[in-house]
Amino acid sequence: MNRLMKKRILIPVFALTFLIVGSGFVKNDFFEIAKQIEIFTTLFKELNMNYVDETNPGELMDTAIKNMLNELDPYTKFLNEQDVEAYRINNTGEYSGIGALVRSYKDRLLIIEPHKDSPADKAGLKAGDEIIKIGDINISDFDDNASELLKGANNTSVDVTYKRQGKTEVTTVTRGAIEVDAVPYSKMADAKTGYIVLAKFNSKAASQTKEALNDLKGKGAEKIILDLRGNPGGLLSEAINVTNLFVPKGELIVTTKSKVKKFNQQYKTKNKATDTEIPLVVLIDGNSASASEIVSGSLQDLDRAVVLGARSFGKGLVQRPLKLTYGTQLKVTISRYYTPSGRCIQSLDYWNRDEEGNAVRNTEFQNFTTRNGRSVQDGGGVLPDIEIEAVKANELTKALMNNLVIFDYATEYFYKNQLQNVSDFKFSETDYSNFKNFVRQSDFSFETATEKTLKEALANDEGIFDQNLKNDYASLLSQIQQSKMTALGQHQKEIQKKLEDEIVARYFYRDGLYDYYLQNDEAILSATELLSDSSKYQSILK
Repeated sequence: MNRLMKKRILIPVFALTFLIVGSGFVKNDFFEIAKQIEIFTTLFKELNMNYVDETNPGELMDTAIKNMLNELDPYTKFLNEQDVEAYRINNTGEYSGIGALVRSYKDRLLIIEPHKDSPADKAGLKAGDEIIKIGDINISDFDDNASELLKGANNTSVDVTYKRQGKTEVTTVTRGAIEVDAVPYSKMADAKTGYIVLAKFNSKAASQTKEALNDLKGKGAEKIILDLRGNPGGLLSEAINVTNLFVPKGELIVTTKSKVKKFNQQYKTKNKATDTEIPLVVLIDGNSASASEIVSGSLQDLDRAVVLGARSFGKGLVQRPLKLTYGTQLKVTISRYYTPSGRCIQSLDYWNRDEEGNAVRNTEFQNFTTRNGRSVQDGGGVLPDIEIEAVKANELTKALMNNLVIFDYATEYFYKNQLQNVSDFKFSETDYSNFKNFVRQSDFSFETATEKTLKEALANDEGIFDQNLKNDYASLLSQIQQSKMTALGQHQKEIQKKLEDEIVARYFYRDGLYDYYLQNDEAILSATELLSDSSKYQSILK
């Protein structure tokens, strides 16, 4: 069956899925679903048969599905065959390809990070390279996700044409088997403190964390720092198993609640712990989400670890993939999860949106208590026991990251500066001044809420504002624009950390970046200092 025919049957398949899963529905729900499916089927048929111009049924159906799911939450998604494979790779951490993080930004397909000793690295590809052609296919002519063209069977080759610093170059990449480690780095931070980076919650998360923990203890570690910063989450089962390394068998870690009874479950640890006594600090930030929040939140609730860093992302929803026909799936939000104290840390309310259709952020939090009686809150991610300013996010830093300003500056820095050892790197005040000039000369812009309100008022004044008032508004907008440049200095600590991370990884890969962290990262240094002061550590937990 061709691709278009596959897509034509998806809506009835969705209906069947909901009928099977929705065991909590009453008869009226079944009737309403059948009614709406019949309406849609007849509409879709008549539209394609009678519309004045030629239609593309596949594209129409794809748009219909996406718009339908967009009304729910960003985690409920239709997965086509390619998406299902990407989902499998994310969970298993194994695939065949070039071994690089590649992303599409508007009209650019960029190498974001080649992994050390990967096929991409061996072929000479660097972060910042813009891929313009894969084989005989021009990226500009490719509508779908062009990065899929880089995947393929082991030992097959593909020619990659790319731009670097204004020059067009070609290299041949021989694909290979790629393994994505859940724990990419572990090392002694000092003579008695072990440091473990847990970057993903794929199927290797618990086993690799356990292996790292035992290895570090064998090297003399009497205290542990578990770094979950930037970890977007993954498998719920692995979050429970990682927590189980530090808490005994039989502890309640997560409760899930849903309208579907079979999804209402309590998840407890099932295995003997590796170490229930070793002092533990967990690092989180605004990009620690989902499974990372289950681990950090449950260890905080059980008073098993001190959580340090910045407030986490706030994803308190659980998804499950449901198989559809022809190798497709529906990844659907089935429940909310609750930590041992009973809190749900979901930050955004997708079911009560503002006038523009955006999810509303929770601002009213309820208090809960940990096992030892400490106060914790729900509704806005996991709030650390100790906050670190340099780890906190702000709108300016996010905009600089999302608009690739920090990324592009790091690319420019890399080709202008030579570094032989990570210990030689120091980002100076002069470097930061150069960055501010780089921002001024770029086309970077972002709109604050105040700017948006003022612009809307000017656009919809209906003749109320006189010219003097309009001039005042325009002057205020100009001042806001200037203040955003001033904010580069006010938020230097947070922005500079992102710059340093990006630059160090360009020269020394991930291992070099983590080596740099051990000597320079404020959160790790604070965690190491806390763990060296047993009385202070215990006082926080008790």
